[in-house]
Amino acid sequence: MRAAGGIVRRPGADDGWELLLVHRPRYDDWSLPKGKADDGESDEETALREVEEETGLRCALGDAAGETRYRDAKGRPKIVRYWLMEPTTDTAEFTPTDEVDAVQWCSPREAIELLTYGHDRKLLERLKDLP
Repeated sequence: MRAAGGIVRRPGADDGWELLLVHRPRYDDWSLPKGKADDGESDEETALREVEEETGLRCALGDAAGETRYRDAKGRPKIVRYWLMEPTTDTAEFTPTDEVDAVQWCSPREAIELLTYGHDRKLLERLKDLP
């Protein structure tokens, strides 16, 4: 299964970054915003669309940030490609849905602690020194 998402960041305290995580009530987990590709959609288009659908934020696509590989809840292999992203506006209105009921900005360290899945934590660990 092909999916894509974003590591959405904004300037934070102490010249660092804040990262945006999403809470999915169906799984009761915290993860990076992501989702399945639609037919004919590029990974980059998927990533931007899914981030906007899940967080309400329109973002600018940055550098490729890596990928995660794992088996989904049904045991199917899944590959998720990620890009660094930054919101293009300071304001966005998050609307809770059945898919995502909360979002949270946090420091990279807090994000690593809050993320539910090891593959997401490892991805952020590899990226922690990015400018």
